[in-house]
Amino acid sequence: MSDVPAALAFVDANLDRSLERLFEFIRIPSVSTEAQYAPDCRRAAHWLADELGALDFSSFVRDTAGHPMVVAHGPEVPGPHVLFYGHYDVQPVDPLALWTTPPFEPSLAPQPDGETFILGRGASDDKGQLLTFIEACRAWKAVTGTLPIRISMLFEGEEEAGSPSLAPFLEANAEDLRADTILVCDTDMWDHDTPAITTMWRGFVSEEFTITAGDRDLHSGMFGSAARNAVQLMSTIIGKLRADDGSVAIPGFYDGVTELPEAIKAQWDRLPFDAEKFLADVGLSLPAGETGRSVLEQVWARPTCEINGVWGGYTGDGIKTVIPAEAHAKLSFRLVAGQDPDRICTIFRAFVQSLLPADCSVTFRAYASAPAEMMPLDGALLAKARIALTEEWNVETALAGTGGSIPILGEFKKRLGMDSLLIGFARFDNRIHSPNEKYDLSSFHKGIRSWVRILAAFAE
Repeated sequence: MSDVPAALAFVDANLDRSLERLFEFIRIPSVSTEAQYAPDCRRAAHWLADELGALDFSSFVRDTAGHPMVVAHGPEVPGPHVLFYGHYDVQPVDPLALWTTPPFEPSLAPQPDGETFILGRGASDDKGQLLTFIEACRAWKAVTGTLPIRISMLFEGEEEAGSPSLAPFLEANAEDLRADTILVCDTDMWDHDTPAITTMWRGFVSEEFTITAGDRDLHSGMFGSAARNAVQLMSTIIGKLRADDGSVAIPGFYDGVTELPEAIKAQWDRLPFDAEKFLADVGLSLPAGETGRSVLEQVWARPTCEINGVWGGYTGDGIKTVIPAEAHAKLSFRLVAGQDPDRICTIFRAFVQSLLPADCSVTFRAYASAPAEMMPLDGALLAKARIALTEEWNVETALAGTGGSIPILGEFKKRLGMDSLLIGFARFDNRIHSPNEKYDLSSFHKGIRSWVRILAAFAE
């Protein structure tokens, strides 16, 4: 579009004003998990609604059973309709003593390499990120008097608390929120200079189970060998969850799992990723996943089974010679497209029960679960966003995966029938959820410019 240079120039000329608004936003201590900050969460919601109202959005603060949602709709203009999602709540600041600056008094910290850090809780997660999009809309309004496409926005205040109000809110407001796609700015770049679109994220299943052998702990001298040891039995079962080649050994676990498309595998091979350093940074050197798979495949595109904790018997100081009657374990599965969480739970439980002696028993406790998602890689909006990002950053945009799980995206798909487009400008060292959170000024600045270009590309 012919107005792109003017909109980008507006962003550059008004960066200081954009920073002032971000600082004002960060100063609101909108911690969603602590009741004392509930008034501040509401204040943050109204701050957003007021900012959007000033840009001629029809904006509303809508109550939920928890913290309020902010819903805003821009003018109806030709082209695709996008729903932009973000969250205004932030993590608690504890331990406060580890902060070098007050967490809700934002400041700029110039660095020796020429970068400048924006310091403060929420600077990256997610206040700075979501403002990149709002400021891009501001630039378009200032230059053209309108927006390139139809834009709606949804901001929640409970993302850091697990989004308990999101699913019922989406269900109740589906018609008002439905659009062609959802844009999410709460993810990372590939590296300091390479933008990324996250195209796949893994699902998960989390379980706890308890194995019971005897009716009480027993003396290991009087009952040793004759009586079943629950911890030893647990260890045997856990040991059989993985095969020698690193794969998951539960029968049927890989049913429905497909190979990574060759185009994506080739693109990942071109990414500047050092697998040896990735492991060395955590004190390891040998990949433990499926043999023959790259580290990126293992953490992004393959399903896993991991033991998160095991306990049983005597664990105090010294020694107590008992045969434990009970053993406990927590484990989690990361799933990929084609795997159903309920089915994985069922076959895991059947696998454990098949290994139990007749005089032993097991009980299970299910925690959260969610399916994996993978964006259609041939989508027109994805292709346009990728080109726009490449133009802004002058480097090929990475189509990245994430080993983590993003349950809210499953809710968008389930409740609204919409795919999500994840474009973020955070960097791995932003220290989100930790003391001294920061957002790079270059990320904030070029993030705004990137959205200017993406919105223009969507309109073409």
